Amino acid sequence: MTRHERWNALLELLADAGRLSVEDAASRMAVSAATIRRDFDQLAQQQMLTRTRGGVVAQSVSYDLPLRYKSARHASEKQRIAAATAELAAPGSIIGLNGGTTTSEVARVLAARAGLHAGGGAPALTIVTNALNIGNELAVRPHVKIVLTGGVPRPQSYELTGPLATGLFDHVALDVAVLGVNGVTVEHGATCHNEGEADVNRLMAGRAGRVVVVADGSKVGRRAFAKICDTSEIDVLVTDGTVSQATADAFAEAGVEVIRT
Repeated sequence: MTRHERWNALLELLADAGRLSVEDAASRMAVSAATIRRDFDQLAQQQMLTRTRGGVVAQSVSYDLPLRYKSARHASEKQRIAAATAELAAPGSIIGLNGGTTTSEVARVLAARAGLHAGGGAPALTIVTNALNIGNELAVRPHVKIVLTGGVPRPQSYELTGPLATGLFDHVALDVAVLGVNGVTVEHGATCHNEGEADVNRLMAGRAGRVVVVADGSKVGRRAFAKICDTSEIDVLVTDGTVSQATADAFAEAGVEVIRT
């Protein structure tokens, strides 16, 4: 197991338990206590957890993990969400995708999905994205037209932000915007951790005929720092079966179609 794989596993354990001791983590990871202490210290320096005497506790607020640490979290749920979201795309659609692990899964499923080719020499799909990883992964797909915004990338999400990213949306129209979020509630709408990403995501939503929010159950009912859009601007929420019926009903009453996978 590499250091980053071990860190990811530790963060997963901490997310479930809320607190970990050095001894317990060393036993679970099958490494020495000294290794775990170094891991805890390095993760604390990156503000991914809080160091305590003899162990660590989870941060008390929702924080922005780098994408490489988030890729394995709720992986099966994100794959099901991606499959359901891809079914919403029609041949020849122009689709906006922001960054994140769930939207990255959506991009993969869309690129591989049969039956989307529009014919007549047109691309099967046009993907407009501010996510470098999505652009890089789909650039080799000859049937997918990729349009990348400009901007400055954030290392946490690989999303391009700033005036060079937002300027594109004066010149494009989207059929669907698929937005990954850090939180979504009926009261506060869709939110994310970074205000620069929120600016791009808000403009993407504003240029779309339909707004689809994709969020696993850990994001539903949570609010992050920066607002993307109100609940009234969300057409569809695609999530997983861990979201309660009561929560789904509350979104439905607010005019949002809820798809639980």
